[in-house]
Amino acid sequence: MARIAVVIPNWNGARLLEGCLSSLRRQTFRSFETVVVDGGSEDGSAELVRASFPEVRLLELGENRGFAAAANAGIRASSSELVALLNNDTEQDPGWLEALARAADAHPEAGMLASKLVNFRDRRYLDGAGDAIRLSGLPYRLGHGERDRGQFDRPAYVFGACGAAALYRRRMLDEIGLFDEDFGSYCEDADLSFRAQLAGYRCLYVPEAVVYHVGSASTGGKRSATATRLGTRNSLLLLAKNLPLSVAPHLLPFFVAGQAARLLTAAATGTLRPHLEGLAEAARMLPAALARRRGIQRSRRLPEAEVRRLLRASSLDAAVSLARRIRDRATGG
Repeated sequence: MARIAVVIPNWNGARLLEGCLSSLRRQTFRSFETVVVDGGSEDGSAELVRASFPEVRLLELGENRGFAAAANAGIRASSSELVALLNNDTEQDPGWLEALARAADAHPEAGMLASKLVNFRDRRYLDGAGDAIRLSGLPYRLGHGERDRGQFDRPAYVFGACGAAALYRRRMLDEIGLFDEDFGSYCEDADLSFRAQLAGYRCLYVPEAVVYHVGSASTGGKRSATATRLGTRNSLLLLAKNLPLSVAPHLLPFFVAGQAARLLTAAATGTLRPHLEGLAEAARMLPAALARRRGIQRSRRLPEAEVRRLLRASSLDAAVSLARRIRDRATGG
């Protein structure tokens, strides 16, 4: 049995799949299987996999159910000890899986492991070095847009792993559950990371596990209407499900400021309508999120004081990273 199952959700990503799957063939770690979960693509994705990558398991859903549902289908279809989730718009360094497997062995306390994401088009810049969550409640990808000067070349514990290239222990997923399919896409990885942290699992960032990432290739970019609507909606559901009630007053001023800033940004970038649609959808989906919340909070192992400490540390990491990104832009990198 393969030790790692690499699950790749795909929807109309034929132009991306060839590079992604070809780079998996060059992995130095060999005890893995690849599962492509296709969500009813109409661009020949399934035919490409069958014709050019016969070693890959192809799971066809017949329709686009969103990233979370596709990831869950791939996880359920496999039985390996470890599950690697991978976006189709990535290429992997040959040592990617080997670095993750080695780190998983050395750190049994880590239920999740985050990769070092590098900008696909300009590899002088980072795309992410693990996920953070700010006191405003908004997720942030550490290192995103920063010039790579070695500032993320050491392993570190972070809030969560970006689902573009992450490794999960199956026993953790069996305990806390898989991705929330109501999220569809966006923040589904942050939601899983929050649930894992509350259950007592940690996330380790592994700098040797390098992946080159295009980003938002299936949704038209991070400022698209789809990305804006889903990001707005799901970032609110994330807090509704996971934030302990006693912690909420400590975050309230930052949350209000963050939501105001997000509203102004949407107005300035021409995405106000999808932002408002996301708010309305969050309100409609709130009862279901609160129902899930009860089970999450009942099984929480992390004391509330530790939750506050985790959020403060994560928010500080995000603030430092954002400051470096602003400096790089101001100085031309």
